[in-house]
Order: sequence, then C-alpha cells, then structure tokens
Amino acid sequence: MNANVKTNGSRKKGRPVYLDYQATTPTDPRVVEAMAPFFGDKFGNPHSRNHFYGWEAADAVEKARRQIAALIGAEEREIIFTSGATESNNLAIKGVARFHGKRRGRAQPGQGNQKDKNHIVTVATEHKCVLEACAAMEREGFGVTVLPVAADGLIDLDQLRNAVTGDTVLVSVMAVNNEIGVIQPVAEIGAICREEGAFFHTDAAQAAGRIPLDVEAMTIDLMSISGHKAYGPMGIGVLYVRRRPRVRLEAMISGGGQERGMRSGTLPAPLCVGLGEAAAIAAREMEDEALRLLALRGRFLAAVMAAIPDTAVNGSMDSRIPGNLNLSFSGVQAEDLMAALKDLAISTGSACTSASVEPSYVLKALGLGDEMAHASVRISFGRFTTGEEVDFAAAILAAEVERLRRVNPRQRAQA
Repeated sequence: MNANVKTNGSRKKGRPVYLDYQATTPTDPRVVEAMAPFFGDKFGNPHSRNHFYGWEAADAVEKARRQIAALIGAEEREIIFTSGATESNNLAIKGVARFHGKRRGRAQPGQGNQKDKNHIVTVATEHKCVLEACAAMEREGFGVTVLPVAADGLIDLDQLRNAVTGDTVLVSVMAVNNEIGVIQPVAEIGAICREEGAFFHTDAAQAAGRIPLDVEAMTIDLMSISGHKAYGPMGIGVLYVRRRPRVRLEAMISGGGQERGMRSGTLPAPLCVGLGEAAAIAAREMEDEALRLLALRGRFLAAVMAAIPDTAVNGSMDSRIPGNLNLSFSGVQAEDLMAALKDLAISTGSACTSASVEPSYVLKALGLGDEMAHASVRISFGRFTTGEEVDFAAAILAAEVERLRRVNPRQRAQA
C-alpha cells in the first residue's frame, strides 16, 4: 500500500473495509436480537400443533411471513420459506415448467385455454442458478430462449415481446443484476408476460430491501428473495407464489407437505424470524438508506474518476441500485488488484463464481472484451458503510491502480 495513504481510524482493528455488500450483508444487530430467543427458550418446532412451544414458534413464523409479504405487497399465504434464493429460483423454474409440461393440453387456471406450455425465456446476464436451472429444463425437453442485453445491461422489451409465444410457460428476468447492479424494467416485463399468458418470475435477491417492489403493480407471479442479501441471516429465503391468478408448481422436495405442499421440511424458526425482522427494517428505512448510499457512491466515484485515468463504469448509471459500482481499470488485472488491496474487501463479481478464472459472463454479455472484463471489479456499499471508509477505499484503490500500471505499462497499452 502507498505509504502516503493513511488507514481510516474508524475501521475495526485488523479488519479490511468491507465493500462487498452484494456478496453478503452483515446481519443487522436488530435482526440478531429478534432471533436470539428462538435459539434458547423459544425453541419449539413450528409444526408441533399440540402444545405451547409449537404454537409460540408457529406464531413467530407467521409474523415473519406477514412482514415479508408487506415488503413486496403480497398476501401472507403467498410467501413460501426456502433455504435461499438458489432454491427459490430452482423451485420457481423447475416447479412451474414440470407442472405445466406434464399437463400439456390442459387449460391452466387464470391463464386461459393454453396448451403445450413447454418454452422458457430468460436473459444472458441472469445468476448462474437461473441459467443452470433453465439448462436443466432444456435437457428435459423444454425450449429455452436466452435474450441478450444492450451495452448498458438492460434488455430490449421488443425482443422480449417477440420471444414470448403461446408455448411460453415462464419468463425469468432478475430485478437487479448481482454484478453490475442494473435494474431491469420489471413492471413492463410483467405487463408483457400477463398480456401474452406467460408466468413471470424474477430473482429479486439483490432487489428486495434495496428498491421498492410491489408484486401487484409489477404483475409478478413468482419472486425469489434471499435473507443474507438483505441484512438477514444466511440459510433462509423466500419464494413468492401468486394465488390469483393461481400459479401452480411441482415440489422438488418430498416430505411432510409443509409450506402448502410446495416445500417440505421443518422450518427454521429463528431464521424465519430473522428474515421477517430484516424485511420490516427495510420497509421502514429503505428510502433514507437509498439516499445515503447514493451520496456515498457519488463521493467514491468522483474521487476515483479524479485520481484514476481510463476508468470506466460498466452498466447503466441511470437504472442502477444506489449501492453498486462495477468499474474497469484499463491495464490492470482485477485479481492482481484485489490481492494487493489487503485493507479492502471487494470482488470481481458474483461470489458464486469466484473460483472461476474466466472473465465475467455478465460483462462479456455487455460487449466487454476479455481484457476489460479481467480488469473489472465490483464495489458495493451498504447499511454500515461510512463516509470515512469510502474516502479511505478510494485513496488506496487509486494508489494500487497507479502502482500496478507502473509495474506493467505494456498491459495497459494492450488494453
């Protein structure tokens, strides 16, 4: 690290500044406090219907369900608990496709007299679990259309409309991209799907609690949410499943028929309570938090752009969550940069693909070449990021980019 860059005194001793809030968020202390009793005195199984301990846990789970439903404008009974967004995405895509694929030729409730629903539409920049789930359905005989995105990361609505046919059972488009933070036009997508008679699923793991969501106004039929992306605990998530018009799906887990038969297994009451409390906090504080994060992001970006020539922002700045930046520094390998930044925790992209040495498929879908994709990092700010941390991070980032460019000027010239 450049000797002229001073360490920010507000950082926890011996720990880097954390700017990877899209990989995971720290659990809010208020969430931990709400969960704590359910690891101790309130230890009951929420499915034990014959005594106080079960009733106590069940009441807490149902309260959490109401809190989550309120965050997205849903009904309480439309909230299905899962282990996280990956399971929710798999259940939505595989569950809906298999249910309707096995019932071809039969009219579906609320969807008109539709037949042969054996086609899925998704987008090239979706999370790996969505793309892999769609690929699995393709191996089972479903047709899959993968739409491109423009250089700003947004889909073309006319392309979407042309891709949806009478055979399309499901359209899956994430609300907010996990690498570039771009917000897709969810309400417009929902309207097209409803008009064309296809179900609309959105992976909202990066959106829930960060931007306003309303399943009715946005005509969303299925929505995936993750606890640990929204200051809740890891290991818990939600799939919203619309009741009117009804969305039917085939369960993936056999068992006791919990969660209206869609997801068997004993519910982890402490985790459900934690996600519910996280949702309630987000509902109260989202607007003010977004304004604070916008200010921090602007402060950071201005400092970086002033100090580091040839810096590019990947993805739309006009349609983006407040806490995200994805930056390319020509002539610098992102892996080398992160290895040098011992006092800063950032990433090259999705934590789920961090073991890969290949350039980000999301950035390549935007049209970036391998060199610039390899020169890109994701920086994400969050609830506990301070202004002092932002200033410190911008300073050490600028110092390391400058140093790496001096070490390998040829690499910069090639970029």
